[in-house]
Amino acid sequence: MEAAMDLMRRISPNKSEMALSALLSLLPYHSSDLLSQVDQPLQVYFDTESGKEFILCEYNRDADSYRSPWSNKYHPPMEDGPLPSPQLRKLEVEANDVFAVYRDQYYEGGVSSVYMWEDDNEGFVSCFLIKKDGSRKADGRRGYLQEGAWEAIHVIEVGHQEEETAHYCLTSTVMLSLTTENKPSGTFNLSGSIRRQMNLDLPVEDGHLCNMGKMIEEMEGKLRNSLDQVYFGKTREMVCTLRPPPEGLQVRLPESS
Repeated sequence: MEAAMDLMRRISPNKSEMALSALLSLLPYHSSDLLSQVDQPLQVYFDTESGKEFILCEYNRDADSYRSPWSNKYHPPMEDGPLPSPQLRKLEVEANDVFAVYRDQYYEGGVSSVYMWEDDNEGFVSCFLIKKDGSRKADGRRGYLQEGAWEAIHVIEVGHQEEETAHYCLTSTVMLSLTTENKPSGTFNLSGSIRRQMNLDLPVEDGHLCNMGKMIEEMEGKLRNSLDQVYFGKTREMVCTLRPPPEGLQVRLPESS
């Protein structure tokens, strides 16, 4: 299992689905651990009742059905699928509306979904998901990418409230992949994933949604900076070392879409 997880951390996100399928066939007795610990590229499904798209993941799945955060119904339909309590469902609906505004402001498009459920410690867990297809045929408005995707998974465990303060544990994963293609430079492919965790004790006077939103916004800023330094910075360094530009010419990678 340790070797399998080490392999999945190093493999390209756009090949992780194939790699996971191979590992499941090799290690069937570790299937539940692999499925729960390995983050897969996010898939999108259209909810015909609400007329909106939502994201499929392990957190809104029961058997082979997935719950829509908009209609609160499973697709394909199932009668006994788990649902959040009425109070938590109300918070979930509000979170989806607010997070859709956040997505449009930061990502200029894409699909987002928020799911919530009770845990065993008198608290609850929230999962905030964003998928942005940045290719030319989708939301890539600037047209730099032949193919590309930004997929973010934010899971927040909210502990039991004590003296008007709650403990928040945020685990964030971002999967990035992009491919550019033009005649002068040929095909360029860059992909990878990064995961970080944050723990905070915050007052709940402003509400759980406000606290979770601030944590996600701060974490995404840190992740974007890390990706810029680790992936783009190292790539620029390698390109300039292997193929140094003419003297006085500064090399810039295309702006992300």
